[in-house]
Amino acid sequence: EEFLVEISGTTVTITCPLAEGSITWKATGVTPASNERKYVIENHDSSPANVSCSSGDKTYHMYLNARVCTNCEELDALAVTGIIAADLLITFGVLILVYYFSKDRKGRASPSAGSRPRGQKVQRPPPVPNPDYEPIRKGQREVYAGLESRGF
Repeated sequence: EEFLVEISGTTVTITCPLAEGSITWKATGVTPASNERKYVIENHDSSPANVSCSSGDKTYHMYLNARVCTNCEELDALAVTGIIAADLLITFGVLILVYYFSKDRKGRASPSAGSRPRGQKVQRPPPVPNPDYEPIRKGQREVYAGLESRGF
């Protein structure tokens, strides 16, 4: 048998597993005046407490570490499931839209300056030679006749 703990806002309601007789409650720092099966803590400050209920020779102990808040909203399982399902549907919808819009753009060439052809690397032609540094060809020795090697 276990305690039943219900939390609503800052109110904590504890139900003792004992069903018969006059029930005596004991809590850390507080002496409850309740002799009923349910013990209600108003304006609980989220501090841990030891709670026990007894009737005759039977005693049940519990360590209460309940976090409460004043601005909390209670949601049932159906609302949480609906929120998660809607979030997943919206996410998948956005993914599908992005996929289809990006799929259409793949075939178009972009006019960017830094683009280069994809696929196999094409060999580039050799660079255009600078006329100031042309190599000496046969039959043109007279152009370079004045450039004789110096002896050191």
